[in-house]
Amino acid sequence: MQEATVAEKPSKIFTDVREVDITRAIADEFHSVLMDRAESDVIIIGAGPAGLTASRELSNMGFKVLVIEQNNYLGGGYWLGGYMMNPVTVREPAQKIWDELGIPYKKVREGLYLTPGPHAVSKLIAGACDAGVKFLNLTKFDDLVLKNGRVAGIVVNWMPVSALPRNITCVDPVAFEAKIIIDASGHDSVAVKRLVDRGLVDWKGMNPMYVNEGEEHVVEKTGEVYPGLIAAGMSVTETHGLARMGPTFGSMLYSGKKAAEIAAEKIKELER
Repeated sequence: MQEATVAEKPSKIFTDVREVDITRAIADEFHSVLMDRAESDVIIIGAGPAGLTASRELSNMGFKVLVIEQNNYLGGGYWLGGYMMNPVTVREPAQKIWDELGIPYKKVREGLYLTPGPHAVSKLIAGACDAGVKFLNLTKFDDLVLKNGRVAGIVVNWMPVSALPRNITCVDPVAFEAKIIIDASGHDSVAVKRLVDRGLVDWKGMNPMYVNEGEEHVVEKTGEVYPGLIAAGMSVTETHGLARMGPTFGSMLYSGKKAAEIAAEKIKELER
């Protein structure tokens, strides 16, 4: 009768750890961010191209920045360039921001540049993370904190809570405070609309597409729409009734830069 052979034990690749160590590491890190950024210099709603750019700029200036994002991924619409095709475009001079981030691109024609959306997004996300920006994704904006006629924070909840029937759950939100809030939530314009609902801000809604006009005006109109609240990116377009610009992203990047500059100046005014 043939003897059974004992299988050789495979060589070790990974260090042994307990499952509970992994759980504790995740929970500790998450709550350290929550505790540290519950009070920030700037809170940005939305991690699309405008929000990510603003967060990176502000963090590089030395400000404490928190970005909340309702999706489980960052990047917003910057992953795709339109019609479910992933090349994205910018117009001159926005390719200079791609240069800053080390994003390779090609010149399509005079003044028009193109790169794969995933490459652009991944570089921008990495740039924000490298600058020290902290993120809470799967976090949904619920309302604003208003004190003495000024936006002073946001009210948030877990995104999955909104999908639960109200008759089986009642989960209260929590609040974060900041010196400046930037609404970079795109077409939803969630923070601006809270003020519109209360009659504190006028609302116009987006106009039909006209790329040349839309991109110029979104950068021009980026700014404070109510004390403590700055609109950036497509939130500007929706608030002020500007022309949509479709699948080109230069104005989103420049709007984010401008929003960061305005936020920095507003914070300096508060601290004087």
